[in-house]
Formats: sequence, structure tokens, C-alpha cells
Amino acid sequence: MHTAEAVMSVPTNFREYRTQGDGHQNLKLQSVTLSKPKATEVTIKIHAVSLQFRDIMVSKGIYPQQKRDIVPCSDGAGEIVALGQDVNGWKVGDRVCPNFALDHIHGDVTEDIKFTGLGGHIDGVLREYINVPVHSLVRIPEHLSYEEGSTLPCAALTAYNACLGPVPLKGGDYVLVLGTGGVSIFGAQLALASGATVIVTSSSDEKLQVAKKLGVQHIINYKKNVKWDEEVLNITGGRGVDHIIEVGGPNTILKCINAVRHAGWIHIIGFVSGGDNGIPVILAIAKAINFRGILIGSVKQFEDMNRLLTAREICPVIDKVFPFEEATDAYAYLESQKHVGKVVIKLA
Repeated sequence: MHTAEAVMSVPTNFREYRTQGDGHQNLKLQSVTLSKPKATEVTIKIHAVSLQFRDIMVSKGIYPQQKRDIVPCSDGAGEIVALGQDVNGWKVGDRVCPNFALDHIHGDVTEDIKFTGLGGHIDGVLREYINVPVHSLVRIPEHLSYEEGSTLPCAALTAYNACLGPVPLKGGDYVLVLGTGGVSIFGAQLALASGATVIVTSSSDEKLQVAKKLGVQHIINYKKNVKWDEEVLNITGGRGVDHIIEVGGPNTILKCINAVRHAGWIHIIGFVSGGDNGIPVILAIAKAINFRGILIGSVKQFEDMNRLLTAREICPVIDKVFPFEEATDAYAYLESQKHVGKVVIKLA
């Protein structure tokens, strides 16, 4: 048993950002009162927050079923500074991340679990302190900083769920990764660590060189080679890839269908390239393709992923770190799509 009074000093007030869904430039920084954690909660002092494409959507008020007047962002890393009276197995000073969806402990996502998603359906982590249920906590791997740890809950776990979900990739599999954003770079790193041969596409030779330095075996500039799906088939000897990390959406799905092998997996994660093409049913059947929509992952998967990150000493790729007071600049930089890997906001 513990009291909610921590060994560390915990302030009565703290700062948090809120959005009304009227654009990231209108994020409002305000001071609020910090409540004590409930019996099965902990208070986390947030040290770093990483941004996702989802956060841009929330800031514009276009994320499906989002809460209005919300503290944004899902991905934070920090230290426990106070424990609820019934919390066991954790101590003040432990370095932790809350899971993206607080109640997604294991197994498949449900409607109820989905609505515990931080920074979309409930208040998120772009704040100095947060109280979260103890069942949502995951320890940050020891070799990672708070900034690196903050990149794990959404981007890394989504990539892990794609690469090593219900049908995990095998050593020697071919994995196609679209782009060089947060999920994509993690997808490349995790696939390489698991023994796959990785192909990465981007419109920037500079970004592709970053992927190359990570150990990616094949890179394709899709601006210079618009028939990049044919190049993927050439690389795989006409067979096609086993897994695709599909973050483009409608505008890239047809080429992905051509690039995947018969009975291969297309993991549908994002829609950053836009468009309105649907999935052609006849082609999907003709190649027996597995389309899998991915909604982040569970605490159990997060723990599994961290074991792989630790075993292979994988470090997240962080493009740029912004101070807490310049959060709006961090949003603008993410939206510019100049980044490779992750954009992070540092609090403490």
C-alpha cells in the first residue's frame, strides 16, 4: 500500500495545452490544478511528447469522433511522481509511457477500448503532469532517453503490430515500407531486426539515404520512378513482397496490390497521400490478399516490442526536438513533412 503523497514534490498547478479543433496555431497553453491520483492511478511528470499525423487531424477538428476542447497528443514519456493507495509493483521515479489506448491491455481492440485513446477521445499528454490507470503503464527501455521513449506508444507500436502481429514476418521475408515518417522508419527498423529484407520508398533522395544508413537494403524514389510497384516486383524476382506497411492510403493502394505477393499482407495504417480509390475486390480475391487495418496495439504488445528494442538495442530516429513553449512550431514542422522519423516536444 502507498499513499498518494510522493517522495518527489508535486505541484498544485501545472501547464497544459488545449485545442478547440481550430488549427494548431490556436493551441492554448493554460494553468490548471493537479488532482491526486485515484487508488489505482499514478501521477506521471511528462518529460517528452512525440507528434503523430493524428495530432494534426485533432488540431483541425477532423479526427473521427474526437472530443472537443481536448488536451492533445497520445505519446508521452515521463516518470512516476505519485502513487494511488492501491498501486503495487511500481515506485516513484520509474520511467514509463502510458499506452495509446489506456484500457487496451491485451487482445483485440473493441469500441470501448478505442474510446480510451489519449489525445483524441480523452485528454492526452501535451501537459506537464497526468494521472493514468496503473494498468496502462509500460516501462521505458533502459537504453532509451525520455525523448526516445516518447516515440514508442503510437508509431513504434503500430509498426510492431504490423510486422509482428497475428502473422509475424519471418527472417528472409520482403517488407515494403512506404515513406520515411514515424511509423515507416520504425517499420523498417523492426523488420530489419527480425531478419527481413526491406524496401523503402520516398520522394526524397536525402530521406532515402537516412533509411540506407539504418541498413535498408533497397530504396526507391517514387517521384523519379513512378512505376515503383514494378521495381518492387523486379527486386523480388517477380514474386512480390510478403508485407507492406501502407501509410499512403487510397492513392497508393493499387500499386501496393500489384507489389504484394499472392496471399501477402497489406497493413493499412494511414492515408497521408489522400485520394478516394477503394480496394478493388476482384484484385483482392484474385491474389488472395490479406488487408489488415491497424489501430495501434496493446500493453502486452508494447511490452513484447520493448524486449525486441532492448535485445537489438534499437534507437528511435528523432528528426527534431522542440521546447514545450514552441509546441505550435513542432506541429507546423510535422505538417510540412520535411521530417524523417519523429518530431518531439521536450518538457523537462
